[in-house]
This record gives sequence, C-alpha cells and structure tokens, in this order.
Amino acid sequence: MNSPCYVPLLSQFRAVPNLLTLMRLFIIPFLLIEILDGHYGISFALFMLAGISDAFDGLLARWLSQKTTLGQYLDPIADKLLLSSLFVVLTHVGLIPRYVTVLVFSRDVGILLISTLLFVTGSLRDFRPSLFGKLNTFVQIVALVAVLCQKLFMSPAVATLRDVLVRAIAVLAPLSAAQYAWIVLRRMNSPPEQTVV
Repeated sequence: MNSPCYVPLLSQFRAVPNLLTLMRLFIIPFLLIEILDGHYGISFALFMLAGISDAFDGLLARWLSQKTTLGQYLDPIADKLLLSSLFVVLTHVGLIPRYVTVLVFSRDVGILLISTLLFVTGSLRDFRPSLFGKLNTFVQIVALVAVLCQKLFMSPAVATLRDVLVRAIAVLAPLSAAQYAWIVLRRMNSPPEQTVV
C-alpha cells in the first residue's frame, strides 16, 4: 500500500478527495435535521449523496495520487460520525431499537479507547479493520438504507429486511469488538519482527 505523500496541512485541505470528505461532514447536520422533521425523501437523497462521496474520495485519492495524512484520518472520522449520528437520531424517532444503538456505540467507544491508548504508548500502530468489523460496517450501512426506504415505500419486504439487518447488527457489533480485541492481543504478544506494519 502506498504511503500518503507529505504535503503541508493547509494544502491537504485542497486535495479533491479531502474536499469530498469535508462535504460529507457538511451534509451530516442537514441529514439529521431532515430526519427529525420527518422529510425522509430528502434525508434518503442526502444519505445517498454522502455514500457516493465516500466511494469517490477513495478512488480519486488513488487516481489523482492525492493520498494524504489528513485524508487517512478524516475519512474514517467522517464515516463514523455519519453512521453514529444516524443511529442516534433514528433511535430518537423510534426507527431503531435503543439496545442496538447502545451496542454499536459501546463497540465503537471501546475500540477507540483501546486504539488511542495503544497508539499513544507506542504499543501498536496498525489498526486495520477486522473481517467482522468490515462486515459490521457494511450491514450498518445497508440497514440504515433499509430503515429510510421503509419510511418511503412502506413495503413489507423492506420492513422484514430492515428487522433482519438490525438484529444482525446486534450480533455483529459485539462479535467484531471481540475479534478486534483478540487481534490486538495476538499482535502485542507476537515477537517484535512479526508485529510490524
């Protein structure tokens, strides 16, 4: 994997992929307001726009050779803020069970605290997503799409899909947290030459 090139921080904000990521951050409050106001058509469109920007910022970073340190941190922060904010607001309006959102946040906060502690102490600096972590994120995105679609189309099939996906998140969130913890412990207990990244 290519390392991000060194560019002054202010210049990194002008990189096209980072501008797309900043646009995604800018969309979040308006998306949440539309959900709270019950405008699910507009909120669905904004969520799709955020998803498209997420897909394109990674592609453009490779095509334009504009991988930056800022983008490396900003992109996952934007993704996590988008998903977490949606879970909170959709729980507030009664579209996602509270226990699911609690499990999602508990997982994310736990991983964030462990990662920060290990990074600061220099114990481990490789925090690639695990298999269950990637699957958990994918299911969260599809579930959120299904929740918004159900409000638009009132389809029994979409409602069933939504319920299945929401329950799957409740299983995958703790599973992915456990897998992440196991991977971290295994790497920390490995000989120094095997802990590189």
